[in-house]
Amino acid sequence: MNEQSMSWDDYRFILAIGRAGSLNGAAKRLGVSHPTVFRRVNEIERKLGARLFERARDGYAPTATGEEVVRVAAEVEERIEATERRLSGLDARPAGSLRVTTVEPLLYDLLPPLLAKFRQAYPRIVLELTADNATRDLSRREADVALRPGGQPSETLVGRKVGAIAAAVYRPRRMQLATGADLGDCDWVVPDDSLSHISMAQWVRKRGYHERAALRSNSLLALRDSVAVGIGLAVLPCYLCDGDTRLVRVGDPIPELRTDLWLLTHPDLRRTERVRVFLDALREGLAELQPRLDGQAPAGLAV
Repeated sequence: MNEQSMSWDDYRFILAIGRAGSLNGAAKRLGVSHPTVFRRVNEIERKLGARLFERARDGYAPTATGEEVVRVAAEVEERIEATERRLSGLDARPAGSLRVTTVEPLLYDLLPPLLAKFRQAYPRIVLELTADNATRDLSRREADVALRPGGQPSETLVGRKVGAIAAAVYRPRRMQLATGADLGDCDWVVPDDSLSHISMAQWVRKRGYHERAALRSNSLLALRDSVAVGIGLAVLPCYLCDGDTRLVRVGDPIPELRTDLWLLTHPDLRRTERVRVFLDALREGLAELQPRLDGQAPAGLAV
């Protein structure tokens, strides 16, 4: 096999297929069409005079030769990304693009004022926001900074705990609930299986409330709005619900659902000026918001 006859673009395609195990998955990773991936892998195999993947109904499995090419491609990619991170770390200007990833609910109402204040101070930094429940890979430069609720982050990342998020049960304001009522007798709106890892979903399941589910969703915003229109109860972050006059908190925040909030970046990027000033600004802003994150609701919201 003459590896020198392959370009980095060839390696990218083989690596994407090897990681995804299918042409459709590789196409999504690469941002191209299924026919393009199909054509390229056939061209590469003809160029090398070797079969790299076994075709099957359930996907593409690398041959021994394919495994070698995938391994080489992964090593090359790692070196390229490490070089890019080091070069980014040398940038001392508070300017350029900054990719930030977080979960969807934090971008509703809570973070926009902090981002607006940051932009006023650093107008040459362009923020690129990604809101999803998937963890972006900071080592592969899918994002520069991550703001994530959860437990201890990976040892490959640097950052700090910048707060803690409280959660409680909420009901529609128009729904009457007697003191001491059995919440298991009520309808619930609950996280779907894609959110089964979060503490709120586990709390609901542990108590059997998921068996009274009238609605499931992968969006906490959708669950909040479903409570607001009367579909059922839900356990949700206090910062997302306490200012909503359509909702009433049922009891105090639940201690076991208190979740740490982490602000993270890759070690190679922490001294990059645009990353450094953003981390400082967000730490300061979130510290001021901690009472809201703690569920210290205005009077009259908790019952």
